[in-house]
Amino acid sequence: MTRTEKEAIVNELSTSFANQGAIVVCSYKGMTVAALEGVRKLARENDVNVRVVKNTLASIALKNAGCEEIELVDTSIFVWGEDQIATCKVADKSADANKEFFAIKSGLIESKVADVATITAMAKLPGREELLGMLLNVWNGPARSMAIGIQALATKRQEEA
Repeated sequence: MTRTEKEAIVNELSTSFANQGAIVVCSYKGMTVAALEGVRKLARENDVNVRVVKNTLASIALKNAGCEEIELVDTSIFVWGEDQIATCKVADKSADANKEFFAIKSGLIESKVADVATITAMAKLPGREELLGMLLNVWNGPARSMAIGIQALATKRQEEA
C-alpha cells in the first residue's frame, strides 16, 4: 500500500469517525469469509459501517477525529454508526453468533473510551422504535383509561334504565 493510499484511508476514516455516536473495536481472528459477510450484512441492515483497518491507520484517524486514544493490538475490525444502540447491538449480536472468533475489545461512545461491559449493556437497551412505542403507550394510557371508564358508566346506566 502506498503512502497516498494510506493517507486517503486515514482521511476517509477521520471524517467517518468524527460524526459517529459509537465506534466499537472487535477482534475477528480466525473468522471465515462467510462469517465476516454475515457481520457486514447485519451492519448494512442497521445502517452501521464495518471495516477491517490497520491499527496504525485507525489510531491516526481516531486522533484526527478528536476521539480519546485507545490501545489497539492484534487484528481489529471496526464497527461504527450514528445510532449508538444499533452499533452496540450489531457488535454484540456478531459476538454472540461467532463466539469463538469474534469478540468486543473496546470502543468509543461519543468520542469517550467505553469498556466491554458498557458496550454490552447498551446493546441490551431497547432500540429507537421500541422506545417510541413505549412512549406512545404511556401517552395513550390516560385516554384509554378514560374511554374504559366512560364505557363502563354507559353500560351501567343502560342496565339501570
